[in-house]
Amino acid sequence: MKTSNKTYIRIWEFLIKPEMRNDFERIYGSEGDWAQLFWKSDEFLFTELYRDPENENRYVTIDGFRSKKGFEKILGEFKEEYDVLDRRCEVLTISERHIGDFVS
Repeated sequence: MKTSNKTYIRIWEFLIKPEMRNDFERIYGSEGDWAQLFWKSDEFLFTELYRDPENENRYVTIDGFRSKKGFEKILGEFKEEYDVLDRRCEVLTISERHIGDFVS
């Protein structure tokens, strides 16, 4: 079986509460709380945050990891911190949807 060096990408869509915009952008941005958690592992590569120009309450995040196994390793190592941060962020959004996982 041939191994792959392709980047593993996870994309999420968020509809945020307008009054939570600043907090959302701070927490989900490239230097935000999620990125800080993921940076604890060398499996993490980047986070990008984009806002929809047609709907200022709609965002997508793109997170890059060295591999799917690398992402799963992060989830295993930092599960408690991940769950705490995820619960803390629930107040920021109206909805969130996992768009999918991709490789580049």
